[in-house]
Amino acid sequence: MALIKFGGGVVQMSGSIAGNTYARNRFGNYSRARTKPKNPRTGLQTTIRSAMSLLITRWAQVLTATQRTGWNLYGSSVAMKNRLGESVYLTGMNHYLRSNLLSVRADSVIIDAPPTIFELPEADPTFAVSISAATQLITVTFAATAAWNNETGGHMFIEMGKPQNAQRNFFNGPWRYVGQIPGETGTPLPSPQTKPCAFVAAAGQHIWAYARIERKDGRLSEVFRNDCFCTA
Repeated sequence: MALIKFGGGVVQMSGSIAGNTYARNRFGNYSRARTKPKNPRTGLQTTIRSAMSLLITRWAQVLTATQRTGWNLYGSSVAMKNRLGESVYLTGMNHYLRSNLLSVRADSVIIDAPPTIFELPEADPTFAVSISAATQLITVTFAATAAWNNETGGHMFIEMGKPQNAQRNFFNGPWRYVGQIPGETGTPLPSPQTKPCAFVAAAGQHIWAYARIERKDGRLSEVFRNDCFCTA
């Protein structure tokens, strides 16, 4: 489905209509021929689909009506940005899936109780990554004094992009889950922390990474990014 923004005609489009895909990058709007992706049914795809199925069933059959109402209230109170940069409001089910899908992938506790603070966690402006080809480790720098790091149930989830040639200046996938940095009340982890790379990295490659912060009440931040050149 394409999103269309009208003004004195069509101002901006994002998505696919018929055989064309419309999008925008830092150089402006563009259109390309639509390609139908293959479905390789990888282990990762199967894991994510199973997690999604689990959470959809849980929303319908495990959560109480009061809990679903609470998530819907949260969704109607928290503005999000769509692909056109416009403010939209997700449903409670969207937020429940958005928050808990990462928790299931990280083998963390599923949060059924709805958030009672109606705002997203803030991004970490100090977030930075570096990668070593020798160790195949990604080093993650973050604000160790951030609230999520001093609460049991808080997390920072990290994803790594597929390594690119050094001259590449734009990247939007594919991404692969690296791991989580768990918070703990009274004993926050120091910064930086290291995690095994999700892709094999070679010296000189340009690599992007992004993170999201989840608070113990299930609120999940927007994505924030950083990039680096892999060292030897």
